[in-house]
Amino acid sequence: MIYTYNTYRMNKWLFLLFLIVVFVCGCGQNEKQSQVGFITEDKEAKANLQGIWVDFETEAPVFKIEKDTIFYPDTTSQPTFFRVSADTLCIGRDITKYPILKLTKNLFLLKNHNGDVLKLVKSMEPDKEKAFKIEKPQLPIVTHDLKKDTVVVYNSVRYHCYIAVNPTTYKVIKYSYNDDGVKVESVYYDNIIHISVFNGTKKLYSRDFNKRMYSRFVPDGFLSQAILSNIEFDSVDSKGFHFNTIICVPDGASCYLLDTRISFDGKMSMELIEY
Repeated sequence: MIYTYNTYRMNKWLFLLFLIVVFVCGCGQNEKQSQVGFITEDKEAKANLQGIWVDFETEAPVFKIEKDTIFYPDTTSQPTFFRVSADTLCIGRDITKYPILKLTKNLFLLKNHNGDVLKLVKSMEPDKEKAFKIEKPQLPIVTHDLKKDTVVVYNSVRYHCYIAVNPTTYKVIKYSYNDDGVKVESVYYDNIIHISVFNGTKKLYSRDFNKRMYSRFVPDGFLSQAILSNIEFDSVDSKGFHFNTIICVPDGASCYLLDTRISFDGKMSMELIEY
């Protein structure tokens, strides 16, 4: 076959036209996929939700909605982002969904986590605003000593064990459901706890402990919502000094009890005692 200059030009333009068609089709497909994945937010429903909502029977404040945020009337629950889509209230970073049964400017029927229907009404009473005045979560009250000094005698030798609990600003987010069956994020602050062991003026061991050091024994799902609650001296034997280490989920019954052991030659080891 003989190719002329005109043939070459025609094939060149045909190839360019083919590339343009492929590009346009690809863009159209991407746009279609984007539209399919996009969920339209119900702006009218969001507008109706603005304000303070109280329980229909008790008139106790349940939550306050302001713009894109839900506020709760307690000292630890974090304000949470929300959106409304397809008759569903979507709350939090992990998107917990609650079916909306009815919503007007003054009435809100919502199915909670337990499957119960919450009947809420909008309150215009100024006193209800006071329940939402707390802007920052409060630090939990420490019920044990922050510093401890224990004298230990073993084989006629005196030792000193020092423990110092250091509250930090490291936030721990705990997920739970409030009395209304709505998922909330509560904020607590973790501790770093220091242990030192001395024989007279000779330092046998000194170190700061945090909860992540026990990740080999405590599941990550539990550890992420727990704090290093306390470390206490327990006993001494031929293996060394034993310290009870407590890692708990705040305001819950779930705790891990571990043995942090310091040997006489200054080596540290850990062991799970119970959960």
